[in-house]
Amino acid sequence: MDNLGYTSVPALLKYLRHAEHLGLDVEQALAAAGIQSEDLSDNGKRIPSETHERLLEHLLGISGDPLFGLHSARFVQPGSWSVLGYITMNCATLGEAMSRIVPYEKLVGDMGVSRIEAQADQVHLIWTCRHQAAEIRRHMVENVLASWLLYARWIADMDRSPREVWFEHAQPSRVDEAEYEAVFGCPIRFEQPCNALIVPQEYLGVALRQADANLLRTLEEHALTLMAGLDDDEPLPLRVKNALRLLLKDGLPRKERVAEKFNMTVRTLQRHLQQAGTSYQQILDELRQELAEHYLLRSDLAIQDIASYLGFTESRSFHRGFKAWTGQTPGEFRESRRQAAPLHP
Repeated sequence: MDNLGYTSVPALLKYLRHAEHLGLDVEQALAAAGIQSEDLSDNGKRIPSETHERLLEHLLGISGDPLFGLHSARFVQPGSWSVLGYITMNCATLGEAMSRIVPYEKLVGDMGVSRIEAQADQVHLIWTCRHQAAEIRRHMVENVLASWLLYARWIADMDRSPREVWFEHAQPSRVDEAEYEAVFGCPIRFEQPCNALIVPQEYLGVALRQADANLLRTLEEHALTLMAGLDDDEPLPLRVKNALRLLLKDGLPRKERVAEKFNMTVRTLQRHLQQAGTSYQQILDELRQELAEHYLLRSDLAIQDIASYLGFTESRSFHRGFKAWTGQTPGEFRESRRQAAPLHP
């Protein structure tokens, strides 16, 4: 079986709160999964996803609830998604919040991968579970999609529903579809090509009730720091990119400083990157473009401030570089993309 990675402690708490609600013995469940109760007091702790699977398997076996995952979603809170939950809460619109899921979901764990697809007048918010055991997978998928919706209703102070909800799995036996509709408030489609919330495009512009642009930027910087600490098993180019992401905060880093982080000389680092089909400069350019687009689209920072943050000594150099990457100046890019669509995944 492939290594399933890790799950953050906050991601488990919804299941445990529902277990408590049902009167189940939570201590016994933790013991059966091999989790120490004190582990749950550390929101920064990550446990093997195989352990997460054992816990859920035990809870499913003793709960008697065929929709345990779905019903656990009612206990979703901002902290359920670690820093990502607080980031989404401080976005200006629902569309902005949705666009933050993909970049930061690894902070919640390795349970699955999200993507967002815009189609005509609607958006598909899709989640693919990495767990293969059919019953575990079903409960996780139902929990994630229901949690997304219930949390969106809370941060947007609204009671809207998707147009449809899609599930890859078949409808469970002895479960009435009305139980799903009571949660989602819309038609449910089983045995679909993906797991998704299908939402009207207009929802993306819904304002969130406690948006805070300054706090959002602080939280995102913290999230980037945390992300860089999760890359030990990642390829060297990605690890170099994450190291640069952190070091850029203090100005453009020297190659020697980056190489030192990997206990290499600059020449050795360059050789390993070349073997991986890239180079230090290519990684730096890709990161600068990624961050430049991020701040141009998702913040009101002045272009001069963005240039400084990315290590450019003067705005002209930033304008020249950005136009080489995208064919547009930073100002043209910001204006054209914001007019084109309210969502920038």
